[in-house]
Amino acid sequence: MVQLQPLSVPRRARVGLYSIGHAHYWRQFDGLLPRLLDYGRFIEERLSAWCEVHNFGMVDDEEKGRAAGECFNQRNVDLLVCHAATYAMSASHLPVARICPRPVLVLNLQPCERMNYAKTTTGEWLAHCCACSVPEIANAFTRAGIAFHLVSGLLGLPETPAVSLTDEVTAEHPDAVAAWREIEEWARAATVQRTLAAGRMGFLGHTYPGMLDMYSDFTVITAQSGMHVEILEMCDLARLVSEVTDEEVREKRREVEEIFVISEDSPADPLARRPSPEALEAACRVAVAQERLVREYRLDALTYYYRGAPGNEYERLQEAFILGHSLLTARGVPCSGEGDMKTALAMKICDTLGVGGSYCEVVATDFADQTILLGHDGPFHVGISQGKPILRGLGLYHGKAGAGVSVEAKVKTGPVTTLGVTQTRAGRLAMIVNQGRSTDGPILAIGNTMTPVAFEMPPRRLMDEWFALGPTHHFALSVGRNASLFRKVAQLLDWPFAAVAM
Repeated sequence: MVQLQPLSVPRRARVGLYSIGHAHYWRQFDGLLPRLLDYGRFIEERLSAWCEVHNFGMVDDEEKGRAAGECFNQRNVDLLVCHAATYAMSASHLPVARICPRPVLVLNLQPCERMNYAKTTTGEWLAHCCACSVPEIANAFTRAGIAFHLVSGLLGLPETPAVSLTDEVTAEHPDAVAAWREIEEWARAATVQRTLAAGRMGFLGHTYPGMLDMYSDFTVITAQSGMHVEILEMCDLARLVSEVTDEEVREKRREVEEIFVISEDSPADPLARRPSPEALEAACRVAVAQERLVREYRLDALTYYYRGAPGNEYERLQEAFILGHSLLTARGVPCSGEGDMKTALAMKICDTLGVGGSYCEVVATDFADQTILLGHDGPFHVGISQGKPILRGLGLYHGKAGAGVSVEAKVKTGPVTTLGVTQTRAGRLAMIVNQGRSTDGPILAIGNTMTPVAFEMPPRRLMDEWFALGPTHHFALSVGRNASLFRKVAQLLDWPFAAVAM
């Protein structure tokens, strides 16, 4: 994968961690409280790999519950993590989530695979009875209207505490590995939530006229994702283009030649030829200005489209868009064409999670290979390319004005997941996801991105079920099997989630 210096980096989630227990136990069983707090510190250390953790410690009465809620409010956390350390009365910790109204992840993680039945004392049992209070937690949260999620399994300690009467080494146990995989996904999902809430999406131009599925409004985007939408004008970019120096163009050209293969003429399509020196220089000049636009307006994502009078200055600018927007997409500023804000959101979610997110639509179906070709006429996420992407000159942008340089590439072979963000009849943003596998099948040499993808059901059935969900015709293509991860993002954002191919 191509690694470029990011212009926008994800913002680490802030997590409020607390353990729960029953205050009467501390007087009755010497050593139990410090033992449980050590378990909490282990969780803190593991979580810190993915997010910023604020560990309040033990909550064992209502007063501490209120203090924890206030503490987490002050730290502006994105997610509460409740470590069910032993039995705890729900009244003692319900104030945490009532005062700090964030989703709660309840960890039901037993320290040992099994207790030493012959030697276990009551105090030893209480160090392992974390599941005892979880039904009570679930009941209280449900009746209080608090959003919560559960992860059950083993704690995953690498060594047994000296105080323990049983073997607590479970780091490699499948039930610990699976539990921590889930916890990692929740932490990464919270990072998406925080990144979007602090993000800025540029909207350059307008939405492609007539594509009703892509229409949305800025208030919906901000209210339901948190991203601010910054309205940009073509004259903002034109001003920056006029300031680009010849030396900057030459430096950008050197960068482009390292990342891309400059094509010869297409063997198939007379419209697809080796890029002319003039078109390549224009694309590099505009790419420098596009990066300046991102820096000046502090953008974390961008969507764009321009249609104006034939032959005007701005039409010549937009002819050179695809190269620079492909480079930005690989630098943490995903760019969606045709003014599609919802797909820019999908691409930003993928990029924040480190799984790419290339701009796509359904291109065609290969019924011989039983694959669906997914792609677009750019931009492309060059960081997830199968080999070096190709730059082709196009004598015509189909369905759009002008001609110029385009990117021809496909996403690397292996597991992939589509992420579409659509809008329901009620106006809610919603996710539609499908998992598949990109293949090494052939693609067209016409200057478009294109990836053949095999799903776990025939294309005919997949398309019937997928399209019936009411998606937009654009989506992001990510690398890896990410449906579980995307579902958690949707849950934290309170978006509906649907999938066909899982």
